[in-house]
Amino acid sequence: MHDPREPHFASLKRILPYVQGTLDYGLQLYSSSPLSLVANSDVDWARYPITSRSTSGYCVFLGNNLLSWFFKRQVTLSLSRSSVEAEYRGVANVVVETAWLRNLLRELHYPLKTATLVYCDNVNVVYLSSSPGQLQRAKHIEIDIRFIRDQVAAVHVHVLHDPSCYQLADIFTKGLAYVLFDDFRSSMSLCPSSARTARG
Repeated sequence: MHDPREPHFASLKRILPYVQGTLDYGLQLYSSSPLSLVANSDVDWARYPITSRSTSGYCVFLGNNLLSWFFKRQVTLSLSRSSVEAEYRGVANVVVETAWLRNLLRELHYPLKTATLVYCDNVNVVYLSSSPGQLQRAKHIEIDIRFIRDQVAAVHVHVLHDPSCYQLADIFTKGLAYVLFDDFRSSMSLCPSSARTARG
């Protein structure tokens, strides 16, 4: 915004047709009998070597409904020393969010009876979340590790592997092919509204 250049204008020209084509899209909510929290987390760690910035994102579903989502591109150089650390911090962020949502639902007298499922596409993160033997090699993320392990031990959370081709949070962190983007978008219940407005 402070110093626009030609590449910025080119990006804007790509975004505007998408926005125009999705003006009638909205988040659809459905009645869902089994109440359970399912989350997807993804981090695109320092993808561009020039900037060394990471993008992280997650989405949380309550039943079939998208309840919470987050994505952010770091404004500073990546603080994580590896992709595993970056992914683990991403999982820690979504576990904090789901812990807050579980407490909120309990206060609303709808306590969850099942553990929250958290999916990430990094096998090492899944292993690190439940294996006590690897802690010595990961002292710099010890707080996040202990927090997630406490949640796993209390059976509030299960961290599971989900291949990248099924990782819904990729919609926040990566440029996707149109078919995959459209599939992920519809899986998040973002679709054209069927409700008629006062003008329509």
